[in-house]
Amino acid sequence: MPSLGTTATARKWHFTLHLADALTEEQSDTLAGLDRFNDGRIGLIEGPETAEFMCSFEAEALTDAVAEALGFFEEFPGVLIRSVELDPLALEHNGMATPAVVPAPPLT
Repeated sequence: MPSLGTTATARKWHFTLHLADALTEEQSDTLAGLDRFNDGRIGLIEGPETAEFMCSFEAEALTDAVAEALGFFEEFPGVLIRSVELDPLALEHNGMATPAVVPAPPLT
């Protein structure tokens, strides 16, 4: 009997989750206690008034990787994701780079 499952290969996806606001001191303390943020697939980068998470997830599709990363925030109340930035190198590596995929303009 043939398998009904998919045979697609998992790919490694790199992307950045930009937060709506910088983390508060209370949110930083909460983050320190969340084990799932310490497995090496997602890492916090903070600036003076910004915060973002660099992500590296394996999944068959980019949407699956982003969904898994967003699931981490279910245990992190009050933190809102403003945007997802795709790494152009990851798109090229996974055969998804096209002329329609261009980097977003810098925030002013």
